[in-house]
Amino acid sequence: MTFREVFGLPEFRALFSSGVVDQIGDYLSRAAVTALVYQQSQSVLLSATSFAISYLPWLFGPLLSALAERYPHRRVMITSDLCRMVLISLLLLPGLPVPVMFVLLFLSGLGAPPSRSARSAMLPLVVGRDRLALAVASTQTSGQAAQVIGYLAGATLSVALTPRIALGLDVLTFALSAAIVAFGIRRRPAESAGAERTHLLQETFEGFRLVFGDQVLRSITIVVYTVTIFAIVPEGLAAAWAAEGTSGPDSHGLDQGMIMAAGPLGFVIGGILFNRFVPAARRVRLIPLLAVIAPLLLVPTITGPPAPIVALLVLLAGLLHGSLLPTLNATFVLALPHGFRARAFGVVNSGIQLSQFGAVMLTGMLADRFWLPTVVGLWSIGGTLAMLLVAIFWPRPVAFAEAAERASASVPSARQPTTSVTSEQA
Repeated sequence: MTFREVFGLPEFRALFSSGVVDQIGDYLSRAAVTALVYQQSQSVLLSATSFAISYLPWLFGPLLSALAERYPHRRVMITSDLCRMVLISLLLLPGLPVPVMFVLLFLSGLGAPPSRSARSAMLPLVVGRDRLALAVASTQTSGQAAQVIGYLAGATLSVALTPRIALGLDVLTFALSAAIVAFGIRRRPAESAGAERTHLLQETFEGFRLVFGDQVLRSITIVVYTVTIFAIVPEGLAAAWAAEGTSGPDSHGLDQGMIMAAGPLGFVIGGILFNRFVPAARRVRLIPLLAVIAPLLLVPTITGPPAPIVALLVLLAGLLHGSLLPTLNATFVLALPHGFRARAFGVVNSGIQLSQFGAVMLTGMLADRFWLPTVVGLWSIGGTLAMLLVAIFWPRPVAFAEAAERASASVPSARQPTTSVTSEQA
């Protein structure tokens, strides 16, 4: 399979484009608000809080994702985009207090769990199982590219002009994303039929039981959680890191954007090259090794290097993350039984977002009391040790193949396609 084959599917192009537009807007506003709060408060903790608040809505992620599975995925994505467009537009009002801005950011963030879960659940329906690995790599690397654009533009605009420009662009991105989904993706029925529905809380619990009760899904989830909580820290502390560096005040915005964008940029490069040229079976076998090396690359930050060196180290770690996470994501999707995709992604995505929130808050509090490079370096040493422990208990490759076979057999016969065009859909 090639990237050309994947992008030859019109629905995938629409799904891909709407996701990129969505995420560029999100990271524009995140970088702008983070810089604004630090400028006003000169507090690393408050700056980290402004960055981390977007993760709090994921406390309700599993419940919202289970709710989203009851409705057609296309409708869920459009509704979420329009609701977030209205809420973010309120941030453009002049003289808005920072606490009110935080509340609006939190409310708008409630649209992310159902939207992302619906998007993830729709992906194998659009591209089929054989193209799924490259499709996942494409969407995840494009998301990281969106971070590069959003962080650099948001940090630069917030320092040179005003954060409201970035927020205005964010409003436009939600409107554009909703339009792309509405006109580019065909209607499909909800995967959870009315007769199959139970109590919403019970359906949510079933998602947790599936993810953490299956050895393969549980192992993948633990690695994803561990990788992300050590990868997010340089981004979350970038504004303070740039301001406390040795460069002049005029370069703080550039240094912040450079540190925030380095990891996503590395992710893009690693994701494209690794997932295109390394065979799938070998990618799975390399997961434990890549997981250990990724946090190890950030340990030298403990010496307090200048911002360009920090960005280079984050870039190298991002290369490993781009090689690792799309493989884990595709393996996870292939192991999911029918009817559980949105719920399972809601559980995993919620854990990712909340663990990132905790990591940024904890390191932000520590950096308020100790030298910031020391905090990040010791945090990375802890990540390396944690990954060594995870690698010891990593399942054998045959376990992943067996899980994929069980999941494929769970698709109802009535939904098995009969034409050559759709015979790969799962």
